[in-house]
Amino acid sequence: MGTTLDFSPRIPAALDNPPDEALRRRAFWSTMACFLVHGLVVSTWVSRIASVKGTLRLGDGSLGLALLGTAIGSVTAIPICGTLVGRFGSRRMAQWTASGFCLSLVAIAFAHDGNTLFGALLLYGAMAGANDVAMNAHAVATEKFLGTPTISRFHSMFSIGGIAGAALGAAIAGRGVPAPVHLACAAALILAFTLAATRRLVETRSGPAHTAHASFRRVPGVLLALSAIGFCIFLSEGAIADWTAVYLKQILGAGEGLAPVGYAVFSAAMAIFRLTGDAITLRLGRASVIRWGGGLAAAGLTFALLVPSPYWAMAGFAAAGAGFSSIIPLVFAAGGRIHGVGEGAGVATVSGLGYLGFLVGPPAIGFLSELSSLRVGLFLLVALSAAAAAMVSVVTRTKVNPLTD
Repeated sequence: MGTTLDFSPRIPAALDNPPDEALRRRAFWSTMACFLVHGLVVSTWVSRIASVKGTLRLGDGSLGLALLGTAIGSVTAIPICGTLVGRFGSRRMAQWTASGFCLSLVAIAFAHDGNTLFGALLLYGAMAGANDVAMNAHAVATEKFLGTPTISRFHSMFSIGGIAGAALGAAIAGRGVPAPVHLACAAALILAFTLAATRRLVETRSGPAHTAHASFRRVPGVLLALSAIGFCIFLSEGAIADWTAVYLKQILGAGEGLAPVGYAVFSAAMAIFRLTGDAITLRLGRASVIRWGGGLAAAGLTFALLVPSPYWAMAGFAAAGAGFSSIIPLVFAAGGRIHGVGEGAGVATVSGLGYLGFLVGPPAIGFLSELSSLRVGLFLLVALSAAAAAMVSVVTRTKVNPLTD
C-alpha cells in the first residue's frame, strides 16, 4: 500500500503495581464507550443513505461510485494508523480518531452532489479505518492490562451502537427530518459524548515505544494466517449483509416486510453472543472458540441454504451470527499479541487484509449467482467459514502461538 508498518518489539504494557479496582473499571468502560461511538457513527450514516441518495438525486451507479470513497479511504488509512499507533500510543490515537470520525458526519451533511459526497465519504472512510485500528489496538492493550478476556464485550458495544443508531435513524427519518440536519446534530451529540468518554481512557504502556519500520514482506507468517481467517469472516459477514434479504425474498419467497428480518436476526445473535463471548473464551480457550465458531457458522449457513421456509432459514442465519460473533474480536486481539510485533501494526495488518473481504465479497457472490444460482453462490460462505475454522491449526502450530490462553 506504499506505507510501512512498525513491526518492532514493544516494551511490555505493564505497571509496577497491579491496577486497583477503580482503575480497572475506568479502563474497561472507557474502552467500551469507544466501540459504542464507532457503532453509533456508522449506523447513523447507514440509516440515511437512502435519504441522501434522494436528496442529491443520485442514480444507483452514482451512489455506488460515491460509496467507493469509503472503501478507498479505509484501505488507505489503516496502514498509516498502524504506524501512528506505534508512535503516539493507542490511547491518543483512539481519542483523536474517534473525534475525527464523529466530525466526518458533518462533511457528509454538507455534500451537495455526487462529487462532494465522494470526497466526504473518502474522509469518512479514512476516519472509520483509522479509528477501527486505534480502538482495537487500545482494546488489546486494555485486555492485557486487565489480565482477563474482554475483547468480545468491547465488540458487542459496536453491535449495540449499530442497533441503537439504526433505530434512532429510522425514527428520525420517519418524522421527515432532513438528512443533513440529522447528520450534523448527531455528529455534535456523539462528539460531546466521545470527548467526555475518551478522556477516561487509561494509558497502558509504561514507556515510549522503540520505533522502527518494516514492510509487508517481513510480516510474520502467523499474522498472515490470522489475516486469512479475518478475510474469510469479513467476506462472509459482508455478503450476508448484502444478500440475505435478496435470498429470502427471491429464493424462499419472503415478503417485503419479512425479508429484511433475516439480517436483523443475524445481527442480534451476533450482539448477544458477543456479550457472552469472553466467558465462553475463558471456558473453551481462544483457539477452540474460533474453531467451533467457524464450524457453527458453516452448519447454520448450510441449514439456511437447504431449508424451503424463510422462517427456518432465519434460525440458520441466527446460528451463523452466533458462530461469527467472537471470531473477529479474537483475531484482532491475537494480531496485537504477536511477539515482536507492535499492537498497532498487528491490528492494522489483520484489519487491512481482512477488510479486503468486504470489498470482494458482494461482487463475488453476484458473479457466482450469475453462473449458477444465488443459493449455490452463497455456499461460498459455507466453504469460507469452514476454512476459517481449519486455519486455526495453522496459527496454533507456530512457534509463538498468539491464541495461547
